[in-house]
Amino acid sequence: MLHPIESSATGAATAVRRAAAAVPAARPAEPPEDNPWHTGAACRRDEAGLFFAPSKEPTAARLAREEQAKQVCARCPVLLECREHALAQPEPYGVWGGLTAAERRVVLARRRRREAELREARRVGARRIAG
Repeated sequence: MLHPIESSATGAATAVRRAAAAVPAARPAEPPEDNPWHTGAACRRDEAGLFFAPSKEPTAARLAREEQAKQVCARCPVLLECREHALAQPEPYGVWGGLTAAERRVVLARRRRREAELREARRVGARRIAG
């Protein structure tokens, strides 16, 4: 559960590349109702303000806060479940699953592009087989 708005261009690009590689396209199986995934989240023990930006937060402070939040996420046992939740909702604010809102938008755009490319490849492949 996090809330950065965006990160530096290089840091964001690197984080998004790593995240895209680490995030499965399919949503993980839902946990049993009596034990939701977020009960084991590392962020439940930390200050919520670390994951969500106060209004008019200076850029340097935001980047430092987001990095601290990502460090909490890095040791979290439910990082992937959290990230998939934020991507599926989609959560518009905060650091979730080690990604800022801007980084999640990039991951979602890449997934959409990849899905479109796969649909096109299947369509072209089906035409070749039929033709």
